[in-house]
Amino acid sequence: MEHSAGQHPDHVAQIQAGWRRERPDLDVSPLAVIGRLHRLAARLTAELTLVYQRYGLSEGEFDVLAALRRAGAPYERAPGELAAHTMVTTGAMTKRIDRLERAGLVTRRPAVDDRRGRVVALTDAGRRLFDEAFTAHIRNEHRLLAHLAPEEAGALRTLLTAWQHRLDGTGGDTGPDTGSMHRAESNGDGRS
Repeated sequence: MEHSAGQHPDHVAQIQAGWRRERPDLDVSPLAVIGRLHRLAARLTAELTLVYQRYGLSEGEFDVLAALRRAGAPYERAPGELAAHTMVTTGAMTKRIDRLERAGLVTRRPAVDDRRGRVVALTDAGRRLFDEAFTAHIRNEHRLLAHLAPEEAGALRTLLTAWQHRLDGTGGDTGPDTGSMHRAESNGDGRS
């Protein structure tokens, strides 16, 4: 059973029960993990974006500022590099940079080594705002993880890291079948 004695089944368990009734020919047990992760991710995103909004930032804008701040002094990167670090298209990155530039949080200038290229840099105001927002963000993440015991958080970190590596084919114990198959399908640089 999906729930402990005295507890009512959660939303995912109710969905599973419906599918077991309607499609008894299928093993719907993956829903217990995937469904809950999907719902948890949506909940966590909602909790995290509340903090970003307090600083006038969207999730995407926060990601751009984070990528610039992580670069270290002078806190700048090329737009394509920012897109790679935040996993969005260059078109989406341009829109984010435009908004951040209008807010005075970043500047754009020509690249020194490539006159056609551009460089995006944090302004002093952008760095101050981001440092304050990041402090609140980390405090918020600690609050969210406090619902788990330290050993539970450690076990979850280990499981999620292993699963991510196996899905990405980037190392770890990928198992005899899925890892070698995934590596064969990879384009050679670790991406599918």
